[in-house]
Amino acid sequence: MTTSKYLWKPEDHAWTRESHLAKFVRQHGFETQAELHAASVRDTAWFWDESVKDSGIEWFKPYTKVKDESRGFPWTRWFEGGELNIAHNCIDRHVREGHGDEVVVFYEADSDAVEDRREVTFAQLKTSIDACAGGLRKMGVERGDSVALYAPMRVETVAVMMACFKIGARFVPIFCGYGEHAVIERVESCAAKVLFAVDHMQRRGKTVAAGKIARGVAEKVESVQRVICFDLPEWNEFLDSASPINDCVSMAAEDSSMIIYTSGTTGRPKGTVHTHAGCLAQVGKELRYAFNAQAGEPFFWFTDIGWMMGPWEIMGCLLYRTPIVLFDGAPDFPDSDRLWRTLERLKVVTFCASPTLVRMFMRVTDGKGPKDHDLSNLRVLGSTGEPWDETSYRWFFENVGGGRCPVINISGGTELFGCLLSCTPLTPLNASSLGGPALGMDVDIFTEEGEPAPTGSVGHLVCKQPSPSMTKSFLHDDDRYLETYYSRWPDVWYHGDWSRKDEDSSWYVLGRSDDTIKVAGKRVGPSEVESALTSHEAVSEAATIGAHDDLKGQVLVCFVVLKPGAEVVTSELIAHVAKEMGKPLAPKAVFVVSALPKTRSGKILRGMILRVYSGKPAGDLTSVENPAALDEIIAWRDKASGV
Repeated sequence: MTTSKYLWKPEDHAWTRESHLAKFVRQHGFETQAELHAASVRDTAWFWDESVKDSGIEWFKPYTKVKDESRGFPWTRWFEGGELNIAHNCIDRHVREGHGDEVVVFYEADSDAVEDRREVTFAQLKTSIDACAGGLRKMGVERGDSVALYAPMRVETVAVMMACFKIGARFVPIFCGYGEHAVIERVESCAAKVLFAVDHMQRRGKTVAAGKIARGVAEKVESVQRVICFDLPEWNEFLDSASPINDCVSMAAEDSSMIIYTSGTTGRPKGTVHTHAGCLAQVGKELRYAFNAQAGEPFFWFTDIGWMMGPWEIMGCLLYRTPIVLFDGAPDFPDSDRLWRTLERLKVVTFCASPTLVRMFMRVTDGKGPKDHDLSNLRVLGSTGEPWDETSYRWFFENVGGGRCPVINISGGTELFGCLLSCTPLTPLNASSLGGPALGMDVDIFTEEGEPAPTGSVGHLVCKQPSPSMTKSFLHDDDRYLETYYSRWPDVWYHGDWSRKDEDSSWYVLGRSDDTIKVAGKRVGPSEVESALTSHEAVSEAATIGAHDDLKGQVLVCFVVLKPGAEVVTSELIAHVAKEMGKPLAPKAVFVVSALPKTRSGKILRGMILRVYSGKPAGDLTSVENPAALDEIIAWRDKASGV
């Protein structure tokens, strides 16, 4: 592919030449980002040492050794001898240096009412953090104890998170949409002493009794001493219950700061363990070099504290005095222009959203849409979580970013607290691309035999060297940790994604390898078929499964959501896929549904679709945003089988 075919080119945008990454490249005598990346994996200790220094991370005690691999890749230790604290780097030092009056948090409530919005400064936030830290210490929460949070993106959420870091406790965020069983699993696993929550959560103007679930959890989990709800008088009583703690505890670099559980849509949830130094090193690198975060420039990632991107955004932005937008509501409530008004009013510079959220807005017919709002302050767009289709990507790039903002698409996971692949302001971008391997990440694509895959072919995404933020095993489960990431190839992190690198060095993730479907002797990822379907003018969203077939083993079965007002016969869609991908990969059936079942973070639940279509139980529905969507899947199954 020639340079002229790139959708976005850094040389066309002057600001990229003065970006943090461009300065870092020049500072170390390199001509290109590619040269820097080669050096960063040739000597990872050198890179992480220089990156941490460039990020401005403050240490109470300097480290004496960047990494120690004497126990092997899975047990690598980082920044030996060093001591620091996340809360000091994200809050306290900014107030000390005279930035207390700067706004650090913009809170947007579900109602969108002016009186429910909040703007909070560093000094105000520090006051709440210090009071919360004092209250926790009075309750007997000590260094290494766990404190769980079952609440949405609120100012108090940030205060609890940083208060835990301040006193050396482990912060455990739990998605606020989970039911009681899912919350019990996580709270019991980490033996949380305190559970913070909200008594009532507002969504689309309706009230959800989250406090009832939290109190039910406390009754069943012995370790929980107290439930504290932000929206009840008990929160302020708790803050006033003890003397504030002003200074942060000095934590060893490898001391744990957070336990983040994977979504648990299949199997029991895995508790990933992250450290003070590892978190700061990784988010410091990514926010600085990939997103070019700047002090005073609002950053808005539409996410939840229970998913990795919530803590990632809070920690990384506050490290650089970059104010964050906490959005505690639905993106299209009270109307479909809500999000665009928010971006315009707050003069947001960086806005990040999932492909699923973008596809939802593409279907909207009421309202003005992004083009009729002043989004001129936007400089960077971002995304993660799932593969893009080209149609949705281009809509995001052109309609939200005005064709001038790079889509910094990143791919990693909770267990990494960061990314393996990442675009940057210096990366020329094709639609849907992930750029290439992130700095300091020795990433490759392997064949089934564990050899580097040829350019243009699909293989397994792996990492061949450790990084500081990789999970320190799974909580209480070393064997499962080793089995999950290191059992396939010795001393290689197996990530479980299908990936491809094209001849122009653009990298793509094509979905989870355990989602792979084998049709007519060829492996195909669901996202490839879904991209073909959504390239049809009538299709808004698609999900593909590999259904059992007595003759062929597996066949493709697809479910599509049509654009408003669109009509199409499904045979046309089958023919369209056959034309795009070849006749052997034509779906056996395509069914039109009103919605696809998704997690509350917007991921399509293909595994659950496959289970119900195959006549099996759906499984745990606590993470499903719209379980009623499964009824349409079942109805089509019954109709297809003649039931």
